[in-house]
Amino acid sequence: MTIHQFEDKNLAHYSYAVVSNGEMALIDPARNPQPYYDFALAEKAKITTVIETHPHADFISSHLEIHNTAGATIYVSKLLAAEYQHQTFDEGQSIKLGLVVFKALNTPGHSPDSISIVLIDEHGKSNAVFTGDTLFIGDCGRPDLRESAGAITAAREKLASQMYHSLRDKLMALPDAVLVYPAHGAGSLCGKGLSKANMSTIGAERMGNWSVQEMKEGDFIKELLADQPFVPKYFPFAVAINKRGAGPFRDAVRAVKRAPLPRDTDLTIIDSRPERLFKRGHRKGTINLVGDRKFETWLGAIVNPGESFHLVAENEDTLNELIERIARVGYETQIATASVEEPGPDAMDLFDPELLRKTEDAFTIVDIRNPSEVKAAKIFKKAIHIPLYELRERIKEIPTDKPVVVHCAGGNRSAAGSTILRKALHGAVPVFDLSDGVKAFWE
Repeated sequence: MTIHQFEDKNLAHYSYAVVSNGEMALIDPARNPQPYYDFALAEKAKITTVIETHPHADFISSHLEIHNTAGATIYVSKLLAAEYQHQTFDEGQSIKLGLVVFKALNTPGHSPDSISIVLIDEHGKSNAVFTGDTLFIGDCGRPDLRESAGAITAAREKLASQMYHSLRDKLMALPDAVLVYPAHGAGSLCGKGLSKANMSTIGAERMGNWSVQEMKEGDFIKELLADQPFVPKYFPFAVAINKRGAGPFRDAVRAVKRAPLPRDTDLTIIDSRPERLFKRGHRKGTINLVGDRKFETWLGAIVNPGESFHLVAENEDTLNELIERIARVGYETQIATASVEEPGPDAMDLFDPELLRKTEDAFTIVDIRNPSEVKAAKIFKKAIHIPLYELRERIKEIPTDKPVVVHCAGGNRSAAGSTILRKALHGAVPVFDLSDGVKAFWE
């Protein structure tokens, strides 16, 4: 038996292949199925099984494509009410794969339809558990994503209560030596305190994971609901796609139209070039969303599902990479056109942080960090706090009697925030990006 973990670092997503006696099962596969096909070829195994622990909110799964291409059977909880061909897989049921067996545990909490999958090895021993978004390393899944998405919706308080019991009655009932393989690691928005470790054991989590320690249910619910990260706009959209199944990844990427941006357009323009390159020249009204590690997450936090946009990249390789990353969150059909573009006539001056230090009251300061960041450390006492993911909807809260300075924690988000404000305020007031100059004010 072989267990292999795949990682998408940008989405902090883990997926898995289990191989036994020439047969291979995939658990929570990512949008691009090619790495799984390559692994199956290297292992001389046939992909027979795909298991989804729940309909994911933060990425698009390739389960339907793998079913259509490899003939693998898809297994999900009956509670998911999947719209594609599948077999139900719930507590009391098992799947045989070569010489090993998968057993389902219904573990609601992150979602009503979440399952965890116990792997029974060739000797009949519980070897590992694939916990999806229920149990993470050092944390557990958030319970507030299914109040308006999926076949079954549930209030966060109800799901938090279910999480309390799923962790204790189901997962912590497993032997200490059982390996824990979650669907996400540090950096995921599906929890608030995930470890950088990519695996653990039930025994280690029993000792060190706050969410399984002895506490009253009410105290657990209160702690779990407190200070959860924001929910990007694309999350409910992704749940719906995963419930019906996504189309082929490569076809979706190839369908994106590569064309220059028309001179006159009402399209939202997303320019992914580095901040300093963007500031030297760009099309007026463009949003500078730098193509860094969290690009697709912030794209799905700023751009609404169904909203068309034009994508600009620094070069062809970057353009192709970003289109693939956008497809991983299901937004590729919203790319009206994509291009490598010559710098436009508009420009932004680099802002001197000393101006802010000397004459802070002469500016309206907009802090676009997340609420948890502001709670931990307020940088400017008089700053208006509007997180980046709400900025486009809350433009009217920005006064226009003084020049505006936008800041985040390090510089990348403020590039997006300042350009959003420049576009929305139509030149009514100068808008500046404090960029990485904010670091001087942390001292």
